[in-house]
Amino acid sequence: MGMIPRETIQELIKEQNFTNTTDVMTAIKDMFKDVLQEIMEAELDTELGYDKRARRPSSGSDDLSKNYRNGHSKKTIKTQLGKVQVSIPRDRNGEYEPQIIGKYSRNADGMDEKIISLYATGMSTRDISEQVKTLYDIEISPELVSKITEKIMPQVAEWQNRGLEPVYPFVFMDAIHYKIRENHQIVTKAAYVVLGINMEGYKEILGIWIGENESSKFWLGVLNDLKSRGVKDIYLFCVDGLNGFREAIGAVYPKAGIQRCIIHQIRSSSRFVSYKDIKLFMADLKLVYTAVTEESALDNLMEFKNKWASKYPAAIRSWEDNWDILSTFYAYPAAIRKIIYTTNIIEGLNRQYRKVTKTKSVFPNDDALRKMLYLASANIVKKWSLRYRDWDVVLNHLAILFEDRVIS
Repeated sequence: MGMIPRETIQELIKEQNFTNTTDVMTAIKDMFKDVLQEIMEAELDTELGYDKRARRPSSGSDDLSKNYRNGHSKKTIKTQLGKVQVSIPRDRNGEYEPQIIGKYSRNADGMDEKIISLYATGMSTRDISEQVKTLYDIEISPELVSKITEKIMPQVAEWQNRGLEPVYPFVFMDAIHYKIRENHQIVTKAAYVVLGINMEGYKEILGIWIGENESSKFWLGVLNDLKSRGVKDIYLFCVDGLNGFREAIGAVYPKAGIQRCIIHQIRSSSRFVSYKDIKLFMADLKLVYTAVTEESALDNLMEFKNKWASKYPAAIRSWEDNWDILSTFYAYPAAIRKIIYTTNIIEGLNRQYRKVTKTKSVFPNDDALRKMLYLASANIVKKWSLRYRDWDVVLNHLAILFEDRVIS
């Protein structure tokens, strides 16, 4: 579109006699309104197939079966120039919908999308309200901001229930805790996040579930949800010390291996060790989890136990009680060990969630949390364009190790 001719601008200046910048902005706003009006009139002309100045047929005419103009309706729209009132032309059949505004749109500049984008960054509804006022001179209440963001709830439900791949070789599970208002009280709930690496080597957020009590029943619901959405097999689950997942995995994916995060286990078992012992304690423990084979790891664990059990029995017991899910990675080559050794991959995701949600001390309900985590997820996955490192090597190992579980 070309620039406005200089002569037109000069004529406008003569007519308006501008004395300040406010006068200029008002004139531009009036011009914008007139242009918008003419565009809508032209749109309806095109749709009806005749000019607005054409005579309307008399009551006895055969042309009455055709669609015709039927007055105007007033509408205030929100634009980057502020509020503008326009007269939207109507047709007798109610079929005309102005393309440049959109019949049911509250604004002509995609303000709803702008508001949702700001909400996705973690801005509060009050901050968004103030930002919109500052940038666009539009008064919009925090309650209306919240209502606008509610529009995405069908998308949230669709995303949470979408179909998934039949096989995920690696699935990571973790939880982030939030405060939510419920029945006039503030309760702590967790957003349980499930992250998968698919057969092509790409990360994928499989879903987010919000619940109060972590238990086998809860995890059974999550895993059955994955199964109903098409996940037939998972080779290895990588988890933090989440309660109840063992029984649930055994019921839904009985062939799956489980690897507890070694880093979390180290933190958990060393938190009660005194400062004067910690350096030597950690050096001895490292010989256990860095061993090349499970056999040598067990030998090192026995030496570790003999040395430290009398002083720190709980730390030793923790390794012995969980050995079956701490030692899973020893059965796999280095390329796979590197993936399942720790849940850092999902902790990185959770850190990004926390950045977005840090402004919210309390969420008004579960859906408000779902909404924000969904929008954050949509922004995060845009950056996940690369395959997992050395995926070709990993895939070759998977083809041999799990050849009896290939799903065609």
